[in-house]
Amino acid sequence: MKRRISYHLANMAQALSLGLLLAFLAIQSCIAIELTDHIDLWPMPTSVSHGTQRLYVSKDITMSMEGSTYPDGKGILKDAFQRVVDLIKLNHVVDGANPSSFVLTGVNVVVHSPEDELKFGVDESYNLSVPTAGYPLRVQIEAQTVFGALHALQTFSQLCYFDFTSKLIELISAPWRISDTPRFPYRGLLIDTSRHYLPVTNVLHWHIVDAQSFPIEIPSYPKLWNGSYSFSERYTTSDAVDIVRYAENRGVNVMAEIDVPGHALSWGVGYPSLWPSDSCKEPLDVSNNFTFGVIDGILSDFSKVFKFKFVHLGGDEVNTSCWTATPHIKKWLDDNQMNVSDAYRYFVLRSQKLAISHGYDVINWLGEDVAPKVVAAGLRCIVSNQDKWYLDHLDATWEGFYTNEPLKGIDDPEQQSLVIGGEVCMWGEQIDASDIEQTIWPRAAAAAERLWTPIEKIAEDPRLVTSRLARFRCLLNQRGVAAAPVAGYGRTAPYEPGPCVRQ
Repeated sequence: MKRRISYHLANMAQALSLGLLLAFLAIQSCIAIELTDHIDLWPMPTSVSHGTQRLYVSKDITMSMEGSTYPDGKGILKDAFQRVVDLIKLNHVVDGANPSSFVLTGVNVVVHSPEDELKFGVDESYNLSVPTAGYPLRVQIEAQTVFGALHALQTFSQLCYFDFTSKLIELISAPWRISDTPRFPYRGLLIDTSRHYLPVTNVLHWHIVDAQSFPIEIPSYPKLWNGSYSFSERYTTSDAVDIVRYAENRGVNVMAEIDVPGHALSWGVGYPSLWPSDSCKEPLDVSNNFTFGVIDGILSDFSKVFKFKFVHLGGDEVNTSCWTATPHIKKWLDDNQMNVSDAYRYFVLRSQKLAISHGYDVINWLGEDVAPKVVAAGLRCIVSNQDKWYLDHLDATWEGFYTNEPLKGIDDPEQQSLVIGGEVCMWGEQIDASDIEQTIWPRAAAAAERLWTPIEKIAEDPRLVTSRLARFRCLLNQRGVAAAPVAGYGRTAPYEPGPCVRQ
């Protein structure tokens, strides 16, 4: 069934506060450049200036942390710096003659906070300076948190390129001065592993289970993953722990979703009593306390893996006809003087209370075009409208992703502040490991600039940013991300032979 719900709601009615940050892993703050005086930035930083000097990057460049109060006990910065060095080289052999001057020999990172707990609203700002004078010549990065420093390292990596004439890593247009911070604290990407199994390596909003399959291990109820497609298409608890650790070390949180009471047919494969009956299997049996015991067990097990205290409970597309068609549930409704709307509300609120009891904050799906109503009621909202930001809609072009404004129809500044960001959704009915990357990119990058860059720097006409996006898409390809051509619809193939930037 095609999902038709378009907004996340942070349920403030239950006195909830939003949990941890989601961010585009591959779109933190990225810079691609032409080898001319024209500079392309994607997404556009808050403030940037540059000069005209060409610098060289030492093949033995090192990182220092002079003046930093962050101990890097987990090796987050150390590992990130090594990844950056690998990205800069792009598998080329850097064996040109060493220049005698204008050589960047190091990157000094100053992080003011010693903490590295990734929380919602964490300071992601940074300042990046690439000087042309001084000895030794070092890039200077300053950030309040390690997560801002990670963004700065990504930015630095994309100021650099391998020159095929000198066979050295070069950096043009120095000195650079960049100050940057995201417009919205929540910039999300949903990945759906229930419709097709995916060999996951980085996940943001993880839509883990649905009607089609239940692929994750739940130790409290070990038969639940009997609902997986096969024994090989599963995620163990250790897999989930590894995914969370991988993401957090890159400044990205993982938000797990179980969608209840609908979208849960697969649950009953292992525990048939969760179904209303053998002939009517969705939604979950609202009259059975065992149903809520299973939800409680799932959330208990989740709380040991997904540490960010932020969970999504779905709640959409619920056809309640099985509740009235099943005699024992119909009797329960009558005994409790409920209609199906009352029962649905009971189910959602009882599930939310269970999540809260495990320390979670709760998000649920709501309907289309509800953002202005949600914030007018004093609730926080995450925008993810189906017609613009659903990646499985292959006819949705990158231009639509770019021009989709989360604050549309919301003029009051106080209400605008309740929109904490947005999310693009990669629903999995028609994607698997063979085509997920080219379905996501580069359209997700267009939304990323909308969510990162100050509104005054967003182009009103998307045609003005086509060349920038095309160059960024090429950069993704160079770094091993199978981003589709900019021209055409989602997941399109190149039309004809030609250079990457013209596709």
